[in-house]
Amino acid sequence: MRALISVSDKTGIIEFATALKNLGWELISTSGTLKALRGAGLEVTDIRDVTGFPEICEGRVKTLHPKVHGALLGRRDKQDHMDQLAENDINPIDLVCVNLYPFEATIAKPDVTLEDAIENIDIGGPSMLRSAAKNFRDVTVVCNPEDYPTVIEEITLNGNTQYDTRLRLSAQAFTHTALYDSRISEFMRRAAGLPEKLFLDFDEVQRLRYGENPHQKAVFYKESKPAPYSVAFSKQLQGKELSYNNIQDANAALSIVREFTQPFCVALKHMNPCGAGVADNLFDAWKKAYEADKVSIYGGIVAMNRPLTKEVALQMKPIFLEIVMAPAYEAEALEVLSSKKNLRVLEVDMTPDQSPCKAYVGINGGMLVQDADMECIELTTDMCVTKRKPTPSELNDLNFGWKVVKHVKSNAIVVAKEGATAGVGAGQMNRVGSAELALNEAKALGLTEGLILASDGFLPFGDTVELAAKYGVTAIVQPGGSIRDEESIKVADEKEIAMLFTGMRHFKH
Repeated sequence: MRALISVSDKTGIIEFATALKNLGWELISTSGTLKALRGAGLEVTDIRDVTGFPEICEGRVKTLHPKVHGALLGRRDKQDHMDQLAENDINPIDLVCVNLYPFEATIAKPDVTLEDAIENIDIGGPSMLRSAAKNFRDVTVVCNPEDYPTVIEEITLNGNTQYDTRLRLSAQAFTHTALYDSRISEFMRRAAGLPEKLFLDFDEVQRLRYGENPHQKAVFYKESKPAPYSVAFSKQLQGKELSYNNIQDANAALSIVREFTQPFCVALKHMNPCGAGVADNLFDAWKKAYEADKVSIYGGIVAMNRPLTKEVALQMKPIFLEIVMAPAYEAEALEVLSSKKNLRVLEVDMTPDQSPCKAYVGINGGMLVQDADMECIELTTDMCVTKRKPTPSELNDLNFGWKVVKHVKSNAIVVAKEGATAGVGAGQMNRVGSAELALNEAKALGLTEGLILASDGFLPFGDTVELAAKYGVTAIVQPGGSIRDEESIKVADEKEIAMLFTGMRHFKH
């Protein structure tokens, strides 16, 4: 049995090659890998002794040879294949262990040149992987060091790997080369000034019972690299399997939590916050979120940015919730929640991170891709456009409301007071309609003075300001930018309302 080993990532390769050698396999290798294996005291055949041809073109050509690819592609169950190999003095190769030049790491360097990138495009490696993967019935192909133990174990027990293992490794090898080539394609198209092609790299997490509705099939995928504030990389501690709608709602809740550094809690329903609160401790933040809308929280989701305590868990216990999310849990809190067997409890990495990422939306026959809305500017009195300036407490509430309204479906209005939402108006066809919903919610809570109002888009008329004044709003934050800004400012001045313009909007369709 013969194994061809040629790797850029040499993690675990000495141990793997040693195990093969101890099992009686002949080792063949190239360049740097050959040097490493011989340096470890292993007897290894140089690829040049197999092909009878030297490495040329600065190593660009060393394994692209019939004595390599014939040895990989020849089918053992076809006599004419074996006769042709024998006639050409080609001995079969039974295992290929290859990983590729670090192209992605190379192009990630800020000062990378086109020449550097091109020299890190592997040609021989993908060719060997594809040849071996195509002939998986006879050849084992290994491109991931994590598979070394399984391969050695099966060879030790059976003399060779199992068919199912070779099929799995073949699929992995084709995936590996496909992703590798996609990165090269993206880079070269940019260098050539060609329109981009979008290659997506996501791994299946689970097949869902159904999508938004029972007649729709759905699958949950995750990106290849872990990310904070991600339900895809969360740890489910208890409860039923997540549904499509659960995942959508959980993602929306985590996006809101991400905005806050103070103890914060949000209750969410149908991808919109129904209550949110910020405080000096989690218990008070939870209390604010719950009391903001005790009705809508039923069947909803709760997320917080501090470890969940027993004290808060006891407050949650009587309420029907679908999901609870936190960065950690006290043991006593988990014990309390364990009595609710169907409640999904997720532990989520909430490491502060503002790394840029993309947002994808599928449409019929296409896809929209944009930068995720990661920005949320801090409000200051310098942004005030009215005669009256906000008080320090109003400014705190304006900042709170501005962070929350960013995550409400447009047209979006949030009314808040003392670090808690008092009313949320979402998804209406006109902004004054959203304002009426939010203000009426605040009134129902008995809150009729000292309120702030946050709007995700500009107020094109003075009507929303007029309405806000009637319900006790004393400060407003909005993006500004309407041709009728002066009308809103004039009404605000008449009503002695402080108004801030951010210059940034946060539409969420």
